[in-house]
Amino acid sequence: MTNYSHFIATEPLGNKGEVGEQLVWDSIQAAFSERKCLAYWRYPIFFSPKKSRQEVDILIVDEQLGLIVIEVKSIRSEQIVKLEGHRWQYQNFYTDYGNPYQQAESQLFTLLEYFNQEPLLKDRVPARAIIALPYITEQQWQDKGFTKLLSNPPILFKNFLQNNNQICQFISEIPSLTKGSQLTVTQWQIFLSILTGSSVLVPTSRSFLVAKQSRGDILKQARSRLAQFDLQQEKIAKQIPPGLQTIRGIAGSGKTIILCQKAALMHLKYPDWQIAVVFFSRSLYQVIIEKISQWITYFTDGKQTYNPQDSNLKILHAWGGKYQPGFYSTICQLAGKTPLAVKFTESYQPNEALGEVCFHLLQSTAIPQVFDAILIDEGQDLIVNQWKYQNKQPFYWLAYQSLRPINSIYPEQKRLIWAYDELQSLACLKIPTASELFGEELGHLAIGTYPNQINKTETIPHCYRTPHLIVTAAYAIAMGLLRPQGMLSGFTTKAEWEAIGYQVEGSFKIGEPITIKRASQNSLNPIDQLSQQEIIEFTTYTSRQQELTALAQQIKYNLRKDGLRPAQEILVIVLGNHWEAKELTFHTAKFLHRQGIYTVLPKENIFWEEGAVTITTIHRAKGQEADFVYLIGLDRIAKNESNIYLRNQLLVALTRTRAWVNLSGIQESNFDSFYQEIKQVLQSKDSFTFPFTYPLKRTISYSNLANLITGYALGRRNFRQINLQQADLSGLNLANINLIEANLQGANLTNTCLSGAKLIAADLSYTDLTHADLSNAKLMGANLQNSNLTHTNLTNTDLTNTKFKKKAKN
Repeated sequence: MTNYSHFIATEPLGNKGEVGEQLVWDSIQAAFSERKCLAYWRYPIFFSPKKSRQEVDILIVDEQLGLIVIEVKSIRSEQIVKLEGHRWQYQNFYTDYGNPYQQAESQLFTLLEYFNQEPLLKDRVPARAIIALPYITEQQWQDKGFTKLLSNPPILFKNFLQNNNQICQFISEIPSLTKGSQLTVTQWQIFLSILTGSSVLVPTSRSFLVAKQSRGDILKQARSRLAQFDLQQEKIAKQIPPGLQTIRGIAGSGKTIILCQKAALMHLKYPDWQIAVVFFSRSLYQVIIEKISQWITYFTDGKQTYNPQDSNLKILHAWGGKYQPGFYSTICQLAGKTPLAVKFTESYQPNEALGEVCFHLLQSTAIPQVFDAILIDEGQDLIVNQWKYQNKQPFYWLAYQSLRPINSIYPEQKRLIWAYDELQSLACLKIPTASELFGEELGHLAIGTYPNQINKTETIPHCYRTPHLIVTAAYAIAMGLLRPQGMLSGFTTKAEWEAIGYQVEGSFKIGEPITIKRASQNSLNPIDQLSQQEIIEFTTYTSRQQELTALAQQIKYNLRKDGLRPAQEILVIVLGNHWEAKELTFHTAKFLHRQGIYTVLPKENIFWEEGAVTITTIHRAKGQEADFVYLIGLDRIAKNESNIYLRNQLLVALTRTRAWVNLSGIQESNFDSFYQEIKQVLQSKDSFTFPFTYPLKRTISYSNLANLITGYALGRRNFRQINLQQADLSGLNLANINLIEANLQGANLTNTCLSGAKLIAADLSYTDLTHADLSNAKLMGANLQNSNLTHTNLTNTDLTNTKFKKKAKN
C-alpha cells in the first residue's frame, strides 16, 4: 500500500475541475512514495502587487532532486490551438490564453529567493519547473507538431502518469534551472525549516554573558538548534478541512501554534472569509496576536502584516470584556441582544458562567450565520456540566450555529476546528464526544476522514516545549499512577497510551501490573541532553517563610549567575484553590519585592512586564511558558491529593516550563504519602510500573475504538465514517450500529454481533469475520475483499454490489 504520510493536500480535491489535478497528484504520490521528500498540493501561496494571490499546483521538495514545481493543465489536445513561445492559445476552455510554463518558472524563482536568503542554501538548491497534462499523451502532442517548437517545455504527459518509474526518471533528466547539487543533511534540514515555516518557531537569540554550563549557557545552546520538522504538525497546520475537525494533543505539543498557523493560512487563501480564533484564558490574547502576525508576515515574505482592528481574521476571547469584544458579546451584538456580564450569572465557575449566558442567548433568539471558519483553542475549558442546551454544549453549539454552511448541498457541514487536552482541564472532568457537543444527529460529522487524507480527528503525541522527564512526571502525578491507594484517572487501553506517545507492557486487568514508558523520540526538547543540573527539583520546608526565602535566593541566583531575564524566562506559579492561591500570590509578590526582586501580577491581557518576574495563579498561567518555572504551595494540593482538579493544576503548571522546574511546599506529617509519591515519580524518570485499578475517578478516551465502545454503551448508534482500521472489536455486541462508510480494514471482528448493522459502502477488506453475526445487516456497496467469512452468519444480509474476492468463504 502506498505511504501517503509525506504528501500534504492542503484541501480536498473534490471539485469538478480538479479531476485532472487528482490524477497527477495520485501519480506523484505513487512515484515518490519511497523517496526522501515532502510534497504539497496548493502550497505555498504567492503574493504580487500586480497579480492576485497564486498557489503552486504541486510542489515537491526532494533531498536529491531539490525543488520541483508542477503546473497542472487539465486540458485536452483539441482545446490547444497553438503555441507562440511560452504563450498558449486555447479554445473551448475557461480562458483564451495561458503561460503555464512561465507561471511555473516564476513560482519556482520566487521560492528560490526565500532559500537564497540562507547562506548555506544560496545557489545550492536544484530547481525544475514542469507542466503536467493529464489528458494529453505524448503522441497527441507530437501529432500537433508541438515537439518541434523551440519553446517546448518539460511536460508530464498522460502516458507518463501511468508509469511510476518513468515519472521519477523523466524528472531527474530535466536539466536544473540552477547550479544546485544534492543537499547535505544540514542543508536539507534548513531547507525544510524555511519551506514549512518552522524557522519561525526558533526563539529570538540573545547574548548570554555567563559561565559555561550555567543555565544561560544551556539556553544559548538550545536556542541555536534548528526547529524540529514534525510531519504531523505540518500536515495539520497546512490543511483546511471542509467541516468539523478535532485536534487533541498533550501539553506542549504545539496546539496553539498549529491553530494560529492554520488561521493565518486560511486568511491568506481566502481573505474574504470571516474567521474567528477563540480562546478561554485572557492572557493568551497577546500570544495569539503575536503568533498570527508572525505567520502572516512569514508566509507573505513581509508583503502583508496583521492588523487586528482591520482584518476579517478576528482574535476573540470566548466571552469578551467591557472594552474588548469577545465571541459571545460579538454574537449578542449581531443578534440584537445585550450581552450578560459575569455578575448577572448564577454560576461561580467561569466555564459554567460562560455556558449559562450562551444557554440564555440560544434560548432567546436565532443565531446569525456570520463566520466562515471558527478555530477554538483550550477547548477543554469551554465544557459545562450544568448549562447544557438541548443536551448539547452551549458554547460549541453557539459557535456551530454562527457558522455559514460550506456549501448548500451539505448545510450541516461547517468549518469548526477545536483543540484540547482533557488533562489540562481545571473545571470539568469530562470532555464530551462530538455527539455530546452537537447532538446525536451531527456527531458523525467529526468521525472519519475527509478526502485526500485530511483527518477529522488528530492526536498529537509529541511534546516540544517541555523536557522529557518533566512531561512524564507531570502526567504520572496528574493521573496518580504511583499513588499508594491506586491511580485516579487515565487510559484503560494500550491503544490510548500509545496514542499519546507511550509504550505499554502488561494487560489492563484489575490488580495486574502495567508498565508504561514514554518514548524519548516523542519529547523533542533538547534540555535533557544539554543540562548538567537537575531539570526538576522538589523540596519541602517547615514554614511558608522558609519556602519564600529559598525562592527569593534562587531567583536572585538565576538573575545574577545564570543570566536569566525576569520576564518570560522566570515564572512563579502559586498552586491551590482559587482564593487560597490568590492570597498567596499577593503575599509572594510583596515578599519578593521586599527582597529587591521586581514582580508583576497578570491583569486582563497583560501577563509579562519587562524587567519583572510574573507571579500568577495557574488559571492565569495557561497558555504561557518560561525557561525556569517555580511552583510554590504544593501543600495546598497535598492536603486534598485525591482531588483530580488540583492534580490537573500540577500537570498544567509543570508543563509551562521550557527547561527547569522547582517544586516546593510546606512539610506536614499528613502530607508524607503524597510527597513520597512525588519522589517516587521523579526517581522513576520516564518508566512507571503500577497495578491497574478500575473503576477510576475519571477514564480518559482518546481512540475511536474507546469512543465507540463507550458511546454504544450509552445508547449511541451513529458512528458513520469512523476509522477503525486494525481495531480489535472481537466479541462485542454492536447490533443495529450505523457504520456507513466506516473504515474497518484489517479489523478483528471474530464473534462480533453486527446483526442489523448498517455497513453500506464500508471498507471491510482483510477483516476477520469468523463466527461474526451479520444477519439482517445492510452491506450494499461494501468492500469484503480478502476478508475471512468462515462461519459468518449472513442470514437476510443485503449484499447488493458488495465486492468479494473469489477465494472468500461464505
